[in-house]
Amino acid sequence: MSGNKIFVDTNILIYLLNGDSDISKILDGKDLVISVITELELKSFPKLTEKESKIIDCLIDECQVINMNEEIKKLAIEMRRMHKLKLPDAIVAASSFYAKLPIFTADKEFKKLDELNVIIFEV
Repeated sequence: MSGNKIFVDTNILIYLLNGDSDISKILDGKDLVISVITELELKSFPKLTEKESKIIDCLIDECQVINMNEEIKKLAIEMRRMHKLKLPDAIVAASSFYAKLPIFTADKEFKKLDELNVIIFEV
């Protein structure tokens, strides 16, 4: 891993929010970096309670959020075309690549991206 920073996919944060102790141990002491897509996905779950929304907001506040820029757009387009990714996954992958950080995910689709340093969490 690149120092103390790690790029995390949405599914990892969902496991963390659901109390997964393995994820909690792995992420302990790490500086978390996420895509704006992860922020949008977490905040837009249907039927979130006010308490859940506040917990998500606190978690996101502890993360560095990578917003879209022209380079990430170009990378996402290229990755989507090359690897036939869903658009949100392409943006997340491009953001991880742009940040030059390993991506921690449970999504095995990311394994096919040779250009990324992918750490798969086996559920």
